[in-house]
Amino acid sequence: MTNFALRVQCPSRRGIVAAISAYLAEQGCNITDSAQFDDTETGNFFMRVSFQSQQGRSLADLTSGFASIQHDFAMQADFFDEAVKSKVVIMVSRFGHCLNDLLYRWRIGALPIDIVAVVSNHTDYQKVVESHDIPFHCIPVTKANKPEAEAQIMQVVEATGAELIVLARYMQILSDEMCQKMSGRIINIHHSFLPSFKGANPYKQAFERGVKLIGATSHYVTADLDEGPIIEQDITRVTHAQSPLDYVSLGRDVEAQVFARAIHAHIHGRVFINGSKTVVFPPSPGSFASERMG
Repeated sequence: MTNFALRVQCPSRRGIVAAISAYLAEQGCNITDSAQFDDTETGNFFMRVSFQSQQGRSLADLTSGFASIQHDFAMQADFFDEAVKSKVVIMVSRFGHCLNDLLYRWRIGALPIDIVAVVSNHTDYQKVVESHDIPFHCIPVTKANKPEAEAQIMQVVEATGAELIVLARYMQILSDEMCQKMSGRIINIHHSFLPSFKGANPYKQAFERGVKLIGATSHYVTADLDEGPIIEQDITRVTHAQSPLDYVSLGRDVEAQVFARAIHAHIHGRVFINGSKTVVFPPSPGSFASERMG
């Protein structure tokens, strides 16, 4: 039995859920998990369905047979095999906490991705990456060579067949062209002080202002710096008794956790871009545990 999933996005109207359910039943499929959201403000409908193909239907068969329903409801629809791991390129600069966290989660199976390359504008983490038998590409970036550097990055993405780029504290601003070309396929992480504390040492600035909550935000990258649709956020509390170094340590922990959850949601097809926002469906019951055990 094969575990498949279906993602659907379309204008809202009656009969969508009934049509999808009836089609899967006709194809001998058993629905194991389903989530849906009807956005009354935009008139958009979103749905994600996990199901088991009990009669050996292939993705190609399911997709072709669904074409008439897709047309009738003006749907964006995508069937995919939940067991197939997404190919991911990680990009990092000189802060390694998110990179190391992703490598650990990947190694123990908590983050079921296929890391096909790590790209950096420095060599700080070359040995760490290569010790995991992952190709490492050092592509320095300057104002003078930025177009050529991005072309090299895109060569890595295209050569590896990567479906997603994750910016694990990659401290370079991507061009509008790259953001548009990879729209919906680049995820970033940053502290949640923006725009209040920009520039160097944001945690020190937060300490000096007596901040009581620090956090992190993970979002899709767009041409508008740090303003892309938000996927995941979290916070942790700090007190007057803690130092700027405590802020940094706690902040890095939150960043790593938020980043991993955002990537986990994306690779499982649980995130839908809805204008300047996202619709994020919760994980299926037991999904994290089964991946750690598997």
